[in-house]
Amino acid sequence: MATDGSASEKTEEPTARRLQKAREEGQVARSPDLSSAVLLFAATLFFSFSGEWLFHRMGALFTSQLQFDRKIYDKAELLPAIFGQSVLDAYLLILPFMVMLLFVSVLATGLSGGFIFSMKLAMPNFGKVNLFNGLSRMFGLKAWIELAKSIAKFSVIAGILYMSVTNNIDELINLNQMDLGLAVKHAGSLIIDACYWMSLGLLFIAFVDVPLQRYQVNQRLKMSKQEVKDEMKDAEGRPEVKAQIRRRQREMANNRMMAKVKDADVVITNPQHFAVALVYDPNADGAPTLVAKGTDELARRIRELAEEEKIHIFESPELARALYFTTSLDQSIPEALYQAVAQVIAYVFSLNQSYAASRRLPRPTPRIPDEVKYDENGFLFGA
Repeated sequence: MATDGSASEKTEEPTARRLQKAREEGQVARSPDLSSAVLLFAATLFFSFSGEWLFHRMGALFTSQLQFDRKIYDKAELLPAIFGQSVLDAYLLILPFMVMLLFVSVLATGLSGGFIFSMKLAMPNFGKVNLFNGLSRMFGLKAWIELAKSIAKFSVIAGILYMSVTNNIDELINLNQMDLGLAVKHAGSLIIDACYWMSLGLLFIAFVDVPLQRYQVNQRLKMSKQEVKDEMKDAEGRPEVKAQIRRRQREMANNRMMAKVKDADVVITNPQHFAVALVYDPNADGAPTLVAKGTDELARRIRELAEEEKIHIFESPELARALYFTTSLDQSIPEALYQAVAQVIAYVFSLNQSYAASRRLPRPTPRIPDEVKYDENGFLFGA
């Protein structure tokens, strides 16, 4: 029983598949505090640069609505058009501010968890209206954490407002002695300064909240050892995963094979469709060994690597096909091809001797026995 209990505990980190599935369902770290702080900072920055112009235009628009042309008294049908134009002017006036807030809100939302769209979050969740679940959310650990954050946010905002008022109490008292325009401008400056400090305070809370949200999401997504085993079994059984594993295995095998081409003594080609690389040690008793082989694209790579490494390339279509279809990697060539391969290797080794430059050696024409003579599709001739 103890073993079963420990196995059911979610102590394992979530797998990549679990994280991807949770992300598709919208379960990512989101920090409302970060969004609020960024929005407040952006709005404050906007008003600090264009607030005076914006309020001046709003005041002029409001004043113009209190002035009526005499002809309107006699033509009441003009009122809807005038009202519509006023609404449009007001809308166009605040449109840049609204567009800025929309852009910043989308950007701020994606800062902590990235940009995703999940239809599951848009669907109704009747589990949220469950009384028991509601009580557990109200008195759970997450609720206490949210309460602590709310108290911290209230304390920060209240403290900043208190400091702003106490530090500028004399200026606030003297506002009633100033000209109306100057007083409004000075009051706006004080409000913007206070908003700057409040946004910085909220950003500090957000910097604490973002790692906390990520930690909470990670804790919710943790898995038991049995869940990890089940997921691995399920993943290994999926056709696309099997195909990916096989593709990766082929790539690794090809890379190991290509590394051996550098040690080859000769590469025998078709000349285009087939290529095999052979290694032969004259001091050993064994037959030549096939260290690399390939067709089409892989054959091209073998030829290119052979050219780079100054390895002799010998064109013999029948011999290349025979070696390709009869010999596995890292295996000795079959006895039926001893004579043909020996002619090629002897020719290549002779080319490397010091007297080869002053002596024109005849190029051999290897004879392939009928029992190992293959066509390009791997069928024996005459079969």
